[in-house]
Amino acid sequence: MKNLLIAIVFLSLGLSAKAQNYEPSASNLKQREWFSNARFGLFIHWGPFSIPGSGEWVMNDRKLTVHNYTNLKDFFNPIDFDAAAYVSMAKNAGMKYITLITRHHDGFSMWDTKYSDFNIMNTPYKKDIVKMVADECHKQGIQLYFYYSLLDWRREDFPHETGRTGQNSGRKGKGDYASYLQFMKNQLTELLTNYGEIGGIWFDGHWDQTAPEGEADRSSRIDWKYDEIYGLIHKLQPQCMIGNNHHLTPFAGEDFQMFERDLPGENASGLSFQTASDKLPLETCETISKSWGYNLSDTSYKTNKQLVNMLVKASSLGANLLLNIGPMPSGKVQPEFQNRLASMGEWLKFYGESIYNTKAGFVKPQPWGSVTQKDNKVYIHILDSKNASVAFDKFPYKKITKAYLLKDKTPIKFIHKKGLTEVYTGFANEEIDNVVVLEVAK
Repeated sequence: MKNLLIAIVFLSLGLSAKAQNYEPSASNLKQREWFSNARFGLFIHWGPFSIPGSGEWVMNDRKLTVHNYTNLKDFFNPIDFDAAAYVSMAKNAGMKYITLITRHHDGFSMWDTKYSDFNIMNTPYKKDIVKMVADECHKQGIQLYFYYSLLDWRREDFPHETGRTGQNSGRKGKGDYASYLQFMKNQLTELLTNYGEIGGIWFDGHWDQTAPEGEADRSSRIDWKYDEIYGLIHKLQPQCMIGNNHHLTPFAGEDFQMFERDLPGENASGLSFQTASDKLPLETCETISKSWGYNLSDTSYKTNKQLVNMLVKASSLGANLLLNIGPMPSGKVQPEFQNRLASMGEWLKFYGESIYNTKAGFVKPQPWGSVTQKDNKVYIHILDSKNASVAFDKFPYKKITKAYLLKDKTPIKFIHKKGLTEVYTGFANEEIDNVVVLEVAK
């Protein structure tokens, strides 16, 4: 009876005993380490949903039927798309990887897939966007991750009867998850066979089959059979990391944990029901404006200071920042996004040492700023210079040998004796982040 109960629990979570026994390969562990050191990536939300200019949820939000929404493929012709420019833009912004939408909830595939007619090859554009991005990433030395939606607002075999979204798309058939699962396996096999080495798969949509946010029951209404999905991925490309935006504690077989519009340990967005893992790499994804997909009415752009603060705070919590852009239907990236990414790149030219390859600080983010650290250096990020000094009552190192500004090596005064550690930080300048370096010894 006890074993039966355990099996039932596994099934309720969409897991199996096989998945519980997952042991990452050496190449996977190496990829995790690389990912943790990368700290900064580019998220790209783009597809036919960009055409109405109302974000990527337009099909669901406007209650568009499959029949009517499918017409968008005949208008999707991104003649201004330049894969080399996209990858260079990310690289110049100081980003180390790109996470590309390959298939969102609307079911449109951005590659030459054999398993759906609703794909980029059946548009006026007729070019494999995933291949172009993949080739350019491999050429320029940028790691590529694939976003892939678990749910589909178009397909009849998706278990739409129990789904929370896509209920107005006009589907009349009965869901058949066995059929849908095979469809996903076929597409994932294409993505992991035809486009070179992939850093990871970024799943989304699990939450469609759970109770609404805020309700206690977060168990899935269907068995997703993640043991089969994850097992396939790890078999095809053992190094390929798996993350799932289910807003829950990581499932067995997953290699990194993401937080949507949240820093680990926070729940400002109301989406994060999970605690931060102390074993897996962490990532927080955020937008430059308020929208993921292209939105004509959204002009609420975050400032350069806000974006730097986000990156610094994420790093100080041991997490990456995956910063999103929503290109226009034509493939052009709007100037507001380009300018902010360029500014991030300029900032990282001076301060990248305090972000890349660092680990979480010995204290959580404070009103004045955050802390990152690596090797024998502690980086004090002063994001608010109102205070004349910052003090630590539990400084974890016995000795501070040097203290200086990272930008120009200007010496900084400090006190470190008898349990008191105080660093003087009254900066009268316009710097977004005055980074103080403490060289320390145990």
